[in-house]
Amino acid sequence: MASILVVEDNLMNMELVAYLLKSNGMEVTQAFDGLEAFEALNKSIFDLILLDIQLPGMDGMEILKRIKENPNLKQISVVALTAHAMQGDEEKFIDAGCIGYISKPIDVSSFIGTVQSFMNKGA
Repeated sequence: MASILVVEDNLMNMELVAYLLKSNGMEVTQAFDGLEAFEALNKSIFDLILLDIQLPGMDGMEILKRIKENPNLKQISVVALTAHAMQGDEEKFIDAGCIGYISKPIDVSSFIGTVQSFMNKGA
């Protein structure tokens, strides 16, 4: 069973993403900010991280930087989960260490397929 860490501060987005992932047999850990994300990363091993970029306190780019600098975490595939879908953003996220991004609002019909393709890409 795939284990996914979802870092998202919007409760409605978190509930939707967690529901879709769990409904498709994936194990989900939820974190609403950077501190909770690193607490989870210190306790468990994840196959994938879905990371909101706009977070209170430590933003997603800072979280990503710290993940990629940590030898124990840098192998985990990270996908940006963001409303930032402007031209050039995907390249910025990939240059920072993401394997791709999913724009919000998420497309419910293609979300699971997209997540699975990123898990295959990161494997």
